[in-house]
Amino acid sequence: MITQPRVPAVAAADPEEEQRRVQTQRLLAYRDDGPLVSVLRGRIGPGLPPIPAILVALAAIVALAVTGTLSDGPILLVPVLALVVLVVPTGTRDHLGRFDWLAPPLIRAAEFVTIILLGVAEDTPKWLLFVLIYIVGYHTYDTVYRTRQGIWPPAWVFMAGLGWEVRLLILGVGAATGLLTVVAAILTAYLLVLFSVESVVSWVRLDKASAQARAEQDLEQSPEEAAEELTGRADRN
Repeated sequence: MITQPRVPAVAAADPEEEQRRVQTQRLLAYRDDGPLVSVLRGRIGPGLPPIPAILVALAAIVALAVTGTLSDGPILLVPVLALVVLVVPTGTRDHLGRFDWLAPPLIRAAEFVTIILLGVAEDTPKWLLFVLIYIVGYHTYDTVYRTRQGIWPPAWVFMAGLGWEVRLLILGVGAATGLLTVVAAILTAYLLVLFSVESVVSWVRLDKASAQARAEQDLEQSPEEAAEELTGRADRN
């Protein structure tokens, strides 16, 4: 699927309503929710307020780390479950609150902190943790950059990327069973191929489509219009 600008079929009658709709779509995209949130959306009611729920989850994770509770075994699932239970229900909100724009960076911070804590507890190679966090960070950057250009990644990328919640559940199970290094390596390789290939292919196709559109516009342009455009450029220079 080629990445293309989202153009609504019918122009919104209310500009403010359209602005709120786009803002919600952007923040939901930045959250990087996956299959679990998608399945529960529409089934859990209005959901929880994003910022309080995320802050409580972060506080619980930090408390577990500071108290030295995260050592080995099934206890390593606790920070993941705390984050999933508290933050997944926030995915149904419209994110139009005054501070709701903080939800995506807080979720990403919670994801990265949890990955690091699990990796440290299981002596996972630091370079592997770095690569995993870098790949997720690149995917986030790519999403933000696209949407700021009026371009939206296809929905299947977020589902195939598993979302922050499924990624953490996979890593949590791996840590609880003592297989975090193997699980993290497989997940990292999978996400590396998925996000890098999809991003490169989409941008290349978009560049080709833009070049073709410009070429067609040039063909439709009359010689007089072309001369006027060149004269205007010369005058500006």
